[in-house]
Amino acid sequence: MGIVVGLGLASLASLVQAADVGNVTNAMLDNTAKNPASVLSFGMGTQGQRYSPLTQINDKTVAKLVPAWSFSFGGEKQRGQESQPLIHNGKMFVTASYSRIFAVDLKTGAKLWKYEHRLPDGIMPCCDVVNRGAALYGNLVIFGTLDAYLVALDQNTGKIVWKEKVDDYAAGYSMTAAPLIAEGLLLTGVSGGEFGIVGRVEARNPMTGDLVWSRPTVEGHMGHRYDKDGKAIDNGVSGTVNKTWPGDLWKTGGASTWMGGTYDPQTKLAYFGTGNPAPWNSHLRPGDNLYSSSTVALDVKTGQIKWAYQNTPNDAWDFDGANEFVTFDMDGKRYGGKADRNGFFYVIDANTGKLQNAFPFVKKITWASSIDLKTGRPNYIAAGRPGDPTKGEEGKKGTTVFAAPAFLGAKNQMPMAYSPQTKLFYVPANEWGMDIWNEPISYKKGGAFLGAGFTIRPLFDDYIGAMRAIDPKTGKIVWEIKNNAPLWGGVMSTAGNLVFYGTPEGFLKAVDAKTGKELWKFQTGSGVVAPPVTWQDGDTQYVAVVSGWGGAVPLWGGEVAKKVNFLEQGGSVWVFKLASK
Repeated sequence: MGIVVGLGLASLASLVQAADVGNVTNAMLDNTAKNPASVLSFGMGTQGQRYSPLTQINDKTVAKLVPAWSFSFGGEKQRGQESQPLIHNGKMFVTASYSRIFAVDLKTGAKLWKYEHRLPDGIMPCCDVVNRGAALYGNLVIFGTLDAYLVALDQNTGKIVWKEKVDDYAAGYSMTAAPLIAEGLLLTGVSGGEFGIVGRVEARNPMTGDLVWSRPTVEGHMGHRYDKDGKAIDNGVSGTVNKTWPGDLWKTGGASTWMGGTYDPQTKLAYFGTGNPAPWNSHLRPGDNLYSSSTVALDVKTGQIKWAYQNTPNDAWDFDGANEFVTFDMDGKRYGGKADRNGFFYVIDANTGKLQNAFPFVKKITWASSIDLKTGRPNYIAAGRPGDPTKGEEGKKGTTVFAAPAFLGAKNQMPMAYSPQTKLFYVPANEWGMDIWNEPISYKKGGAFLGAGFTIRPLFDDYIGAMRAIDPKTGKIVWEIKNNAPLWGGVMSTAGNLVFYGTPEGFLKAVDAKTGKELWKFQTGSGVVAPPVTWQDGDTQYVAVVSGWGGAVPLWGGEVAKKVNFLEQGGSVWVFKLASK
């Protein structure tokens, strides 16, 4: 205290401010989408629009984009790299496969520190050893691990500040999503829907890791809030026990929140998508099976469900509703857009959950003919549901059906972008189908809980992936760019009339946001299955993307996986800027 004796209030305030330099605040997070000097959250803003107001790199100058530096994650094992970097205070924070995180100097690309989480031998991630990113708050960088821990590290040193176990990896729980900071709380979901876990959203104090509330996303489970000593206090059941779930199946009901959430400061709501109900065999669980395959809107302060919209009631195709809910303005109201795994794009009132519009964004959908805009429910095609195995031959296998989209979805983990400039969504879509059949199944802790078999097949000879510009008001596809391999990386739009996205063939591409015309591409050396970001340092705009082929496609892709088995793994982050004159 001796150093402040005799100082005025103004000087004392400046000292305190200096001590806090680098600390990420709620106000900074709420405004990060408008601040070009940083990228403080997954989604380039908590709303998830992935839009930048920067214009130095634009449709006229992008042809001059060249590498500034590249950083390798190293290690003997790489696999899928789906991470979105965060940019703050001269550093890039980027996660990598196998629960690693790096801090990298923004100007030079030099490694400042690395944290490598020690993983047990028995981890069971369904869809590769990926991690999609971290969260920043105060002086901390926080991320989830494949054995279901949350780890908070000092941004400057990489030292552990706190570490909390979220759940039991031996029961199938894991964490792959980037955490979300909303109203000063750390919001996280869980992965593991293929293992009969119970999905939920948790809120914690980001500086300590202490639980504040938890909200299950399977109907019938009790929510909780937590006192200062960590004691759980009942906070109301999610839904009504057995109302939409028969027997005891709700106890292992899936609905994992494996992609994390978004938050809108205007509505004060957090939006989490939920995964498939467990098991896949829908004949075992007649009913809607709330809140699986849904969007759930949560009151951040209380952990109560404000509203929920179910995209695929009684899901039989693994059509997770975990995809991001991206809020935007249209006709003077606040809406959310969601490109669902089931092939339909939904426009929903962000305050009330009322459906405004729903339309296909892929060419072939066999499970439903349309979405009823009055009831919000799908118009099912009965022949599109795989058969009941108890009525099949010897009670071992139900009738096989060909279903589209395939279970990997019309859109999976790869986040879309929205441009308030063009008023279009940019959606990385995939056209594929599957032969699917149901089988008898019973729950065993930590075991796969599917009750279905499948083979994925391409629908068209000339492409699987398609980058599509979609008008949320009309439902029209304004333009599309076909891609031979499935698209599995995210998208970014900018005020420079650009859309950036990557391909499994290894390219980062920039196209005209209005027309889809390709303006620039760069070969990164491995498949891009991650979303790009951009920021400005001084008078220079940069673009970055993580490169490293992997994810669910090579593991689950059937005939599609064979089609892309020539692609090489990798692990690096590339940073670009305009060439000097």
